[in-house]
Formats: sequence, structure tokens, C-alpha cells
Amino acid sequence: MQLAGKTAVITGGGTGIGEAIALAFAREGCRVAIGGRRLEPLQKVVAAWDKETAGDKATGSKSSAAQPILAHELDVADRASVEKFFAWAHDKLGAIHILVNNAGVNLAKRMMGELDPADWDRLMAVNATGSYNCLRAVLPEMRERKDGLVINTSSIAGKRAALLGGVAYNASKFAQTGLATSVALEEGKNHIRISTIFPGEVETPILEHRPTPVTDAHRAVILQPEDVAAAALFIALLPKRAHVPELIIKPTVHAYA
Repeated sequence: MQLAGKTAVITGGGTGIGEAIALAFAREGCRVAIGGRRLEPLQKVVAAWDKETAGDKATGSKSSAAQPILAHELDVADRASVEKFFAWAHDKLGAIHILVNNAGVNLAKRMMGELDPADWDRLMAVNATGSYNCLRAVLPEMRERKDGLVINTSSIAGKRAALLGGVAYNASKFAQTGLATSVALEEGKNHIRISTIFPGEVETPILEHRPTPVTDAHRAVILQPEDVAAAALFIALLPKRAHVPELIIKPTVHAYA
């Protein structure tokens, strides 16, 4: 258990990539708290983890020492909700060593000619400002401790704008990239590492908001949530002296050009 003694907060932790990261970190002994707007998916992750570890506890195996995954409602676009969530997380976890900014949304009507201004505001509030709100909540303690890791789940859309992502999603992910790069430049002297993962297409619930339905055959060849979780775990397991500013991961069958 290479993350034993560490704590992590994961936003958007109820499904997809966030769920996979939560489970991957917990398997390495990390104490994990997940947040999301809907409590039911969060509780399902907690139940899945409890079921996974129940047999080990009964037999007294090594993983029987695993900590429970904790869950609380969180809307990253709402600063009052963020403050309440992190107060809860500090109460439950104490120090927060790792923050995973994973919460993100998209929508079906994403082209400029059909994009509703309210949807633009929502995507910017969740995908970009949400990361800012959570960073603002954890950076003071990380500065004081002279140690901390932030992993942002972005998208290739935050490196190369394309029609697939849509106007607001692309813009919000570029904003998240700029935020992460700027904070990393400021906080390196405090031994705070900011890493951003840029996945290509991933089989997650966000695909349900595509303008064109995604086939099962397509879902089978793109990235799976556990692939991105493996990348996040790689970053989290590096020693304090090593910093990965950016990591791109894409389906093998897709071009990066």
C-alpha cells in the first residue's frame, strides 16, 4: 500500500474517471473522500469499495487495513458548497495531501450557432472555475506544509480545440490548463506539484451528452476510466522531487495530430 498515510479528495468521484481514481488510490492505502452533485452515485462507489474489502477483512489479509471511502455532496461551481465540503473533508481526513480536480460536464448542443449562453456559463463555472474554487480551498494548508499534489483531469480538448468537444467545453478546458500552468509556476517554490492529465475519448457517462449516439463498438476501443486512473496513480506515487506538469493519454486507434 504505497499511499498509506496519505489523504486524497476527488471531485466528480461518483462515476467514470473519478470513481476509478478513488478506487485505485484506496487500493494503495490512501484515505479517500469523494464529492459530487448527486449523493446516490457517490454512495454506490462507497458500497462497491465496502464490498471489495469485506472479504479481505473477514480473512484478515493485508488489504483488510484499507480505509473506507467517504462521500459528501459537492457542487464545485458553488463556492458555499465548496467551503462546506472542504470543512467536512478536513474534519474527516485532517490534512489533505492530494486534490484531484475531476468534476466536469459537457452538453449535446455544443456548436456556436446553437450554444445557449446559460450553457456556456455553466460549463465555464464547472470545468474552469470549479477547479479554481477547489484549488483555493487546499492551497493554504499545502503552502504551510510545503507539500501537496493537485491532479487535474482535463481533456485533449484543453490542448487542441476540435469540433468534437464543442465551443464551451474546449474553452473551459483551455482555461483549466492555463490555471494549472500558472499555479504550478507560482507554487513550485512551496513544493506543491500541479499535474494535468489530458485524456482522449474515455468511456464515461459524459458520452451520453454527445450530439450523435456513441456505438458499443466505439466505446470498446476508446480509453476506459481505469486507464486514466492508472495515469493518476503513477503521478501520485512519484517522490516529492518529481513533477509531471502534463500527461497526455489517448486511445491507440486515434491519431494525435
